[in-house]
Amino acid sequence: MPPTGIRVCHLADDPYRAVLPRNHPLTERRVIDLAELADEPWVDTEGVAGPCREIVRDACAAAGFSPDSSVASQDHATAQGFVAAGMGIGPMPLMGLRNRHPDVVLRKVRRPDPIRVICAATRETAPSQSALQGFVDAVLEAATG
Repeated sequence: MPPTGIRVCHLADDPYRAVLPRNHPLTERRVIDLAELADEPWVDTEGVAGPCREIVRDACAAAGFSPDSSVASQDHATAQGFVAAGMGIGPMPLMGLRNRHPDVVLRKVRRPDPIRVICAATRETAPSQSALQGFVDAVLEAATG
């Protein structure tokens, strides 16, 4: 529920994927239950706090575990390098994986399937300016294109 006075426009749903080293046994499967990653060392990309971290932590809690991070990175490119080096696995949002490291494999995660919801927020009192609407439309096109 957005705060009073804020209008929210849903842009996209951004599902997380398990990022695995190319030689990991689970790469043979197309879909992985999140609980199957419980005993793996994790590469943390979500920082100390925030809504993206909550998405991953809540999904893991629903699957019955709390992930154990072996290393952390604040960006997906570096995190993929850690995964490729065998330092752990990493759940990362699909939009953050457009430039994929050649030595990692992505697999869909389910039960539950963590999803980051991307929205644009504007003030309800903002006039219906064509520039503002054009910006929101451009972001929506970029998010879905």
